[in-house]
Amino acid sequence: MLSLLPELGWPSYQQRPVERWQGSQHSIQQDYIAEEVPISLIYNGEPHVVMLATPTNLEEFALGFSMTEGIIKTPQELLSTRTYNRSNGIEVHLRIPSERFVCLADKGRNLTGRTGCGLCGASTLQQAIRQPTAVEGNLTIPASELFSALADIKQRQTLNQLTGSVHAAAWVVPGQGVTDVREDVGRHNALDKLIGLLLRSGKNVASGFVIVTSRASYELVQKTASVGITMLAAISAPTGLAIRLAEEAGLTLIGFARNDQHVVYTHPQRLTHPNSLI
Repeated sequence: MLSLLPELGWPSYQQRPVERWQGSQHSIQQDYIAEEVPISLIYNGEPHVVMLATPTNLEEFALGFSMTEGIIKTPQELLSTRTYNRSNGIEVHLRIPSERFVCLADKGRNLTGRTGCGLCGASTLQQAIRQPTAVEGNLTIPASELFSALADIKQRQTLNQLTGSVHAAAWVVPGQGVTDVREDVGRHNALDKLIGLLLRSGKNVASGFVIVTSRASYELVQKTASVGITMLAAISAPTGLAIRLAEEAGLTLIGFARNDQHVVYTHPQRLTHPNSLI
C-alpha cells in the first residue's frame, strides 16, 4: 500500500465509494483516485510557479524542475529545499545563488502550471521553445532491452495500478533493466521527478535511457536533452515539434513503444536490431 505522506499531510490518492456498472450489472465499490495538489515553487522567497502535481518526491521534483527549466546550471546550485504543508497546497522553498535568482526574476513566470501544461508560465516565445541542448554519448542498446523494460515498467507503477490515472517516467540501464520509476498526474512532472532523482544520486545520465508512459511532447524532449540523456522512448506518439527538437539535439526519440513494436523518429544509431534488413 502506498504511503499517505503524513509528513506533508497530503495523500497521493483517496478512496471513495463509487457506482460501478458493467452492462446491466451494478455494484457499489471502493475506488482509488489519484490526487493532484497545487505545489508552489518559491525561489529565494519569491513565488515563481504553481504546478498541479502528485504530492510525492517533491524535493526530487524541485531539483529536476530547476535543472530542466534552466533555473540552475548544476545540482549543487540548489542550495537548500524546504517543504511546507499549507491548507490549500504545498509550498516548496528553494534557495539558489543570487546570480541565478536575478536571471529567474527576469523571466516573470509567476503563473499556474496545469496538470498537462507545457508552455504554462512562459511569457515569451524564447522562453517557451528553448534551443535544445546538444547531447553526446555512445550509448547503444539492443531493441530487446527496450521491450524488456516496457514489460517491467507496468509492474513498477504502484500508484497507477491503484488509480489508473498517473504517468510514469522510468530510468533504464542496459544490463540492469528498469532501476527507477517516478509517477505523477503530469507527464512532465514525472520526468522532472526522475531527473531530480538521477541528479541527487549522482547517476551517470549517459549510461541509460528514459521511458515515459505518455506521448512525447516537446517539453519532454527539451527536459531530457537539457541534462544530457541521449534516448527517450514514449509509449504514444511524438509531436512534430518534439521530433524537430530531438533531431537538433542529437537525441534518439522513439514513439509507439509497446510490446514488441516501436518507431524510431530521430538518430536511430543508438538502437540495434537483430537480423535487421536495413
